[in-house]
Amino acid sequence: MDHLETNRSNSIATRNARLAAIHSLFNYAALRCPEHALLIQRVLAIPSKRRDVTDVCFLTRTETDALLAAPDQSTPLGRRDHLLLLVATQTGLRVSELTSLTCADAELGTGAHLRCTGKGRKQRATPLTRPTARLLQRWITDRHATPADPLFPSRAGGHLSRDAVADLLDKHLSIAVRSCPTLASKNVTPHTLRHTAAMALLHAGVDTSTIALWLGHTSTKATDVYMHADLATKEKALARTAPPNVGAHRYRPRDALLTFLENL
Repeated sequence: MDHLETNRSNSIATRNARLAAIHSLFNYAALRCPEHALLIQRVLAIPSKRRDVTDVCFLTRTETDALLAAPDQSTPLGRRDHLLLLVATQTGLRVSELTSLTCADAELGTGAHLRCTGKGRKQRATPLTRPTARLLQRWITDRHATPADPLFPSRAGGHLSRDAVADLLDKHLSIAVRSCPTLASKNVTPHTLRHTAAMALLHAGVDTSTIALWLGHTSTKATDVYMHADLATKEKALARTAPPNVGAHRYRPRDALLTFLENL
């Protein structure tokens, strides 16, 4: 655990995730290797580290529009990048889910949606708007792509890597920041686009249970972080409450108090 933090510079969250995996293994071993019960007990007693929980980073509507306008759509790569960023900010798919999509995963007729397999091998379908579905259909048709081809291919025609998505995002961010300077103050990663999709749903009035299903979360606990990050929702809640009936009043001492002070 110390090696992960000091030598590999991993965060506390990563350290805790590794520790959870070790605990899972030793819980399994506890039932099958009773002769090592003392060692297993010592390992299971290692606690998780507490960490500061920061608000999630997400893009506003203006920032999202600036990012989507950055790719040069007169080129095939520019069209691919624009579509990838558009789908990411609309569906909230994880990077691994985006890069693994094939053309067969896109249902672009009535009830357009994308099918993907997420964490825990859970399959889900995420709906698409009609304009996005039309753009994807045109993209697939112009490429003469087969159902097995990647939806967002690399230059070589294979699936994009996580690093490739991060690189193209950085490239277009450097262009978008010229028209939207607020992007310069944010640490925008591919996962930020997932947060952006979740916050857009929250601002539209969608409840957290639906957002959890949309993002593929196992429970609403992981979705509650968006409620904490959304100041606008808190301000709306405050506006619905009646303000306390308080005002500024000047203190006026009683006559008995003044008489007592004058006789000191």
